[in-house]
Amino acid sequence: MIARYSRPGMQSVWTEENKCRIWLEIEILACEAMAKLRRIPPADARAIRRKARFDIAEIARIEERTNHDVLAFLENVASYVGKPGRWIHQGLTSSDLLDTTLAVQMVQSADILLEDLRLLRAAVAGQAKRYKMTPMMGRSHGVHAEPVTFGLKMALMYDEFGRAEERLRAAREDVRVGKISGAVGTHAHLDPRVETHVCRALGLRPATLSTQIIQRDRHAHFLAALAVAGCSIERWATEFRHLQRTEVLEVEERFAKGQKGSSAMPHKRNPITGERLAGLARVLRGNALAAMENVALWHERDISHSSVERIILPDSCILLDYMLAKTTDLVAGLHVYPAAMQANLWKSKGLFFSQSILLSLTEKGVARKAAYEMVQRAAMACWQAARDEAAARPDPGTCLPAFLKRSAEIRAHLTEREIDRACSLEPHLRHVGPKFRKLGLR
Repeated sequence: MIARYSRPGMQSVWTEENKCRIWLEIEILACEAMAKLRRIPPADARAIRRKARFDIAEIARIEERTNHDVLAFLENVASYVGKPGRWIHQGLTSSDLLDTTLAVQMVQSADILLEDLRLLRAAVAGQAKRYKMTPMMGRSHGVHAEPVTFGLKMALMYDEFGRAEERLRAAREDVRVGKISGAVGTHAHLDPRVETHVCRALGLRPATLSTQIIQRDRHAHFLAALAVAGCSIERWATEFRHLQRTEVLEVEERFAKGQKGSSAMPHKRNPITGERLAGLARVLRGNALAAMENVALWHERDISHSSVERIILPDSCILLDYMLAKTTDLVAGLHVYPAAMQANLWKSKGLFFSQSILLSLTEKGVARKAAYEMVQRAAMACWQAARDEAAARPDPGTCLPAFLKRSAEIRAHLTEREIDRACSLEPHLRHVGPKFRKLGLR
């Protein structure tokens, strides 16, 4: 059973020790299945279970001679078992070990990554609830658009990594497939019931069909799920980096005591974690592309995928494990500055009320084109007047509502009271609570 192996840290999943331990278990389980089918003596299967072991250093020495890792492993195991060892690998091929073991390792890795995602989402949920109703400027094209809340922004992050979790669960299921079907997958020398027994004991499903290998679209799916999770990490790392720019400074990465930001400029506090995460996401995407290149193999198998997978599978799993942990630390330690959010909100002098006024005019019967142009004229006049003003807090006389009230064409349709009612943050905040409830955030 997979439970036979206590859940190790991610690097331990991909050690030679863990790989050979799974190889050995597959060989033992296959012998036990053959014994139940009376294909080999049950006493020999019991002896194999009792005596079989391996020595990593000795396997490496044998491999120098054989230039074949599986044959080196089998030779080393047989040296401990004695005569019953003749049944080990009976009817199997190397890929029965390699691909079934990869499936176990990918499942083990996915379980660790799913726990990483759970911890990340918990940290994000905490920040979302803490700043649920903290207003800030929403931006499109990097330019002020309409207000959001920082909590809503974090709720969006929570939702996005929920999808990463769903994709990883689907990919985990797709790779949770083993094969013990022989040289070209026909079970010519191996009863299919052996495959069923081995896979079930390892927590895997037998492949519906296989060649000498399990088809590599499954592995491409798995690595694509990891890469897309990395894309989401990069997306949020980039968001926080933008919000940390000096001109914005609404959030900031934690800066530890004694930390240094620049060899030349003592004042620097740089978003180095976000930048590191953005860079590492590119590695995950490159590895996913390599996995897609592995799908097209010759006939029942060639070996061109093998060397690639020895790099991209452990590297991607270990890398995403690291990235998720660093993202969790980044979110949990984020310095959030609501006062800066409030100040930035008003830098555009209430121009974000423009759509509310536009809709108020159309509700009064004004044609949309005419209403749009009325509001745009007032907004451009407001923005032109405010260009050189540096005040952090809004001066009512220089904000959009004042220009709207001075516009004869708008006042022909809206009273001052109606303009004040339309120029409110309330419409932008009224649905935050229901959106949180949809996500299960209370």
